[in-house]
Amino acid sequence: MKNTIFGIITVAKIMKKLAFYFLLTVFFASCDSTKRVTEGKYLLRENVLFIDSVKSKSGDLEKYILQKPNNRLLGLPFGLYFYNLGNPDKPKTPSEWAVKNPKSYQFIKSIFSEKQSIAYANSFINLNNWYLKNDAPVILNENKIKKTADNLWAYYKTQGYFKSSVDTVIKRNNDKKALVEYHINKGKPTLLDSILVKIASPDLDSIFKNTKRDSYLKSGNQYKDQDFRNEASSVVKLFRNSGIFHFTEAALGFYVDSTRADYKTNVEFLISANRLTEENGNYVEKPYKIHKIKEVAVHTDYSFTKKDEISKDTISYDGISFYANDKIKFNPKYLSQSIFLKPGEVYKDTLRNLTRNHLKSLQNFKSTTLKFTPISEDSGDLRMDVFLTPLEKYNLGLETEITHSNIRNIGTSAKFSITNRNAFKGAELLKMSVLGSWFNSNNGPGWELGADISIEVPRFLAPFRLSRLVPKEMSPRTYISLGSSFQKNIGLDRQTFTFMTDFKWQFNAKKTVQLEILNTQYVKNLNVTSFFDIYSSEFSRLNEIAQIYPGIGGNLPTDETKFDETVQFMSSVANDAGFQATNPDEYNTVLNIQNRFNIVTSDFLIPVIGYSFTYNNQLGVKDNNFSFLKVRIANSGNILGLLSKNRNSNDKKTFLNIPLAQYFKFDIEYKKFWDTGNNSVFAFRTQLGAIITYDNSDIPFIKSYFAGGSNDIRAWQTYELGPGRRNTGLEFNTGSFKILTSAEYRFDMFSKLKGAFFVDAGNIWDITGSDFVDDDAKFKNLSSLQNIAVGSGFGTRLDFNFLILRFDIGFKTYEPYLEGNKWFRNYNFSNAVYNIGINYPF
Repeated sequence: MKNTIFGIITVAKIMKKLAFYFLLTVFFASCDSTKRVTEGKYLLRENVLFIDSVKSKSGDLEKYILQKPNNRLLGLPFGLYFYNLGNPDKPKTPSEWAVKNPKSYQFIKSIFSEKQSIAYANSFINLNNWYLKNDAPVILNENKIKKTADNLWAYYKTQGYFKSSVDTVIKRNNDKKALVEYHINKGKPTLLDSILVKIASPDLDSIFKNTKRDSYLKSGNQYKDQDFRNEASSVVKLFRNSGIFHFTEAALGFYVDSTRADYKTNVEFLISANRLTEENGNYVEKPYKIHKIKEVAVHTDYSFTKKDEISKDTISYDGISFYANDKIKFNPKYLSQSIFLKPGEVYKDTLRNLTRNHLKSLQNFKSTTLKFTPISEDSGDLRMDVFLTPLEKYNLGLETEITHSNIRNIGTSAKFSITNRNAFKGAELLKMSVLGSWFNSNNGPGWELGADISIEVPRFLAPFRLSRLVPKEMSPRTYISLGSSFQKNIGLDRQTFTFMTDFKWQFNAKKTVQLEILNTQYVKNLNVTSFFDIYSSEFSRLNEIAQIYPGIGGNLPTDETKFDETVQFMSSVANDAGFQATNPDEYNTVLNIQNRFNIVTSDFLIPVIGYSFTYNNQLGVKDNNFSFLKVRIANSGNILGLLSKNRNSNDKKTFLNIPLAQYFKFDIEYKKFWDTGNNSVFAFRTQLGAIITYDNSDIPFIKSYFAGGSNDIRAWQTYELGPGRRNTGLEFNTGSFKILTSAEYRFDMFSKLKGAFFVDAGNIWDITGSDFVDDDAKFKNLSSLQNIAVGSGFGTRLDFNFLILRFDIGFKTYEPYLEGNKWFRNYNFSNAVYNIGINYPF
């Protein structure tokens, strides 16, 4: 046994030394970042921009610089250091490696086999290849420097600086490193003077003049190419939304007089009356005219392999013809609601795009194609064909996840689902899911089983024609869900029944509205008697008070009578006026614990009506300059509270003998992201939430606010922080008011590895006004903001494109519950919190 332990210790020491030597090797390699730079070449160390002799760090100009230095973290190019550990000239195959290292190769072969020798060689080859996948040294390239100067000059010309100049200075050092300076002299900008619009076609001229449109070109403004592009795009949009189907930017022309010496220019905006079309090999001019939709045909099961077959099923509805190679499986009444260009209407690009987007949003079609064909050139009539290729009717899904937190040491979960598309011939999505999870915690193993069924309908299912309040252009949707779950060894063993009815619509491209109608949740605790085992800190406090309480004067029982005796003890103390007079602090402690006990162990019926508004101006997943705002207002128990007059022994309103959660809840979240260049992003988030109860109601535990965790204040574990300046030591700390703010700087390190520095600040408080809550936990006025906790730290992220694996280390920076100095008292690794998460925290 001793020999085994000694061997383990020895191996551990060897591994520790190997890790140390590896890091030492990287360090020494970092001292020579030009290791792979050949003689006569120079490593690009930095680009410096000077605009009118002033040094600038404008991120807007980064995209015009063709050659950028190696990425750096804390001033060091770690990706380059790892690259330098490799060697581009090393063998690429096992046979080449064997020639270079014959002794090692033959030694492994003699002991094991040829196969093991190849594997041994591949291990070195793969390691070298991994090194070389990192940032190779950026070698100074004078040709790219010249092209960059041309790019910068061309950019400033587009901004109206027609007489700008760009000079470059290359500073080469003896250490084979170089710095490049770009000196930009903008000069004086050119302004727009007179603006004349010439339209050769009377029809186009009439449309142009009769439409109120704010022009991008205005006299007195600085010349900018982007304004001309925006003006051209605006005019094309105007005409194409007025029925001019063939109109393109080719019909537009701008003439700018840049020869004037007074830094002003006249602008002539020319719009052609005719378009060129090819007929019998000759180009012919034809006048622009207004087009109308004459016919609409929808092919509901289009397939390229069957495109020439005659349709077997045809239905006409609302002037639209529906076709299918086999049988039409979609109800034309509902499918026609996604067609916004109807027979007899003037062609509009906006309606064309709306039709395409609406059909895609149905999530029933693999591809959606719209084709327009002129029926008669003279009449201007168009035929619109809509080709729809359906997705598979049934889809199976499996989601798995490994979880870890301060509550669940390690766990795994899986969700199996089956989706039925077009379930009732109206493009509905019917989904049935089964969820299972298992985990191990401080209280032993636990598990959860659940199932739900949901349907998503691409329209409003509402009585009294209320659906007409939201136009179909806003893609209204109805979501209905029914589910239940059963948890074992998760808190007090809970069974939950949930019924949801949500209405959602896209007000415009940036704004989304969601309405929750009686989203009812019934929470039933199945193992209340385990409360003092789960909340062991509560029991410990009661046990300490029992030592001095008359009639007990000793420990509370820990056998099978533990629960009943402890509950009886709390009741006895709460009704003991004498003990209140002699031991007021201990008396209040018992009342606080009794109040939390009543809340946590109570069953709840939570019927919610809610309204959410979301604003998001992000243009795509690669857009790093955007804002996000979400506001949610919800009420629980108002309607059912009016229907029921019953109360329980704790004077709580009940419905069907179940305590009713009655509260108003308000949440607001704002996020802002800035692209700072070089694939770096500065992100900011702030959240504010409040719950206000009424009619003597309590707040259900699952609806309360908490602080801490990998997506919250990362220097504290989930449920660990607060409320207020209290440091309770309880397993679960909750509140009715929350403030959270986070700032994070995200940047590239090397390869798929990204880094981040962050600061989180916030806390939870109590605003219920309950007598059972300590003053230190209450939010009284603005002075309570001094109890905001601050955490800071850094993290790394592995970007796999489809997901991001995140590891963050949070340090307690400001702890409001400490006495005396509250800053940096526990700012060290031993008190840090290590967070593992999926994707970004916000």
